[in-house]
Amino acid sequence: MAKKEDKTNALRMLDNAGIAYTTHVYDTDDGMIDGVSVAKKVGEDPEQVFKTLVTRGDDGNHYVFVIPVAERLDLKACARSVGVKSVAMIPQKELFPLTGYVHGGCSPVGMKKKYTTVFDETIVLLDRIIVSAGRVGMQVVLDPEDLLRITDGKAAPLTVS
Repeated sequence: MAKKEDKTNALRMLDNAGIAYTTHVYDTDDGMIDGVSVAKKVGEDPEQVFKTLVTRGDDGNHYVFVIPVAERLDLKACARSVGVKSVAMIPQKELFPLTGYVHGGCSPVGMKKKYTTVFDETIVLLDRIIVSAGRVGMQVVLDPEDLLRITDGKAAPLTVS
């Protein structure tokens, strides 16, 4: 568990749900906050470190997709997974007002509102998953089943083959 002053909304939600986790804190002074760089900084396999991406569907709703950091989102597969014709990435300036998180620190846990959340199907192969803890410079490590449960998430194929 993180110290009280280090708590993000995501970590508070995990605590309130009684979900066990650990955190990784990493240096951001070099400006390298892309997912693969973060995985290296925290000494983790990029296949276990996931990034959180927020989209808008053609139905006007927002959808959250969480995929391994080295992978690319397949927007058509994402749309299929939530039953809409298409989804598009939201402009970066909309991220904070929608989620309460900034680019590079967006967690699938603890957003301002609960959005439909879909994880790449590889989540079911993992014994632990690493996602943003809700702040640039901090990652949270937890059981994938706990992450699926707290986000009401599901798994589906989401990345470009």
